[in-house]
Amino acid sequence: MTVEQFESARTTTPLTRNKSSAKRILVTGGAGFLGSNLCERLLSKGNEVLCLDNLQTGTRHNLTHLSDNPRFEFIEHDVTAAYGLEVDEIYNLACPASPPAYQADPVHTAKTNFLGALNALDLAKARGIKVFQASTSEVYGDPFMHPQREDYWGNVNPIGPRACYDEGKRCAETLFFDYARQYDMRIKVCRIFNTYGPRMRPDDGRVVSNFIVQALRGEDLTIYGDGTQTRSFCYVDDLIEGFVRLMNSPDAVTGPINLGNPGEFEVGELAEMVIAETGSKSKIAYRPLPANDPQRRRPDIGLADEKLDWRPTVPLAVGLSKTIAYFDEFLRREDAAMKEPIKESAA
Repeated sequence: MTVEQFESARTTTPLTRNKSSAKRILVTGGAGFLGSNLCERLLSKGNEVLCLDNLQTGTRHNLTHLSDNPRFEFIEHDVTAAYGLEVDEIYNLACPASPPAYQADPVHTAKTNFLGALNALDLAKARGIKVFQASTSEVYGDPFMHPQREDYWGNVNPIGPRACYDEGKRCAETLFFDYARQYDMRIKVCRIFNTYGPRMRPDDGRVVSNFIVQALRGEDLTIYGDGTQTRSFCYVDDLIEGFVRLMNSPDAVTGPINLGNPGEFEVGELAEMVIAETGSKSKIAYRPLPANDPQRRRPDIGLADEKLDWRPTVPLAVGLSKTIAYFDEFLRREDAAMKEPIKESAA
């Protein structure tokens, strides 16, 4: 369904709210990993949810379990084009988030970041509503400050192969704060650190999904660099809780606020954990480090703790177990589908 078709149909078959306090919430990028988990969380609280996605990296499969919910609607739309919807809040998550995905079409990635933010802000301005921007720890680049605090301006290569995403997100933040200052708008901006969990794409190129899929398939786990670079891994349920707390915080709490797990692990350590948890006989293969790949990444979450009373609760071992179970089932279904015989046409 397109935006136009949805607005036309709504005049005759409106969504029905179960609770008088429920909201009508728009989630852009709602068919993606984080977006689909957020849609699920918002629906569980009795809200109506409109999911806007062009399916560039999101999938309908992520929304299958929500499709029969009368308070949920999927709208296929690219956020680089303006849209008009009657909603009470906007979560702007639309953008490819893994390097292979956002580097596949860097111009569109930059447009998604800038125009996607601009269109979300214009709609929020027209409706007089709050709008949330999902930014990223990549705004810090390859940081000289460790751990990274929100007042650190970063070390980003503006013309490198990752700039379409890194600088795109920085520009989106600029737009949000300029709109807030110029139009007195209510904005919420979070900076997401590495997050993992069910509904990640098996081919998204991120380290957790890469390692799990390779281990389950008995392939070598690919480490780029020597494995001593560090990352901090936040389970998706913890992150979504942070999203909701930030959106529901007082208007004076605008962000940017770091959301991530301050536990720091070497990539090589993560690889060994995945091999042990899956029982795989996989080995580790080392490859050259990609350009501008940060060496260290760990959030300072003091501001989130102070302003949102938020901190992650799911240990990495527990989250990995849940994520491995998800991918194991996903790959089994995929393998079974590949083995099904092709039915010949009766024509």
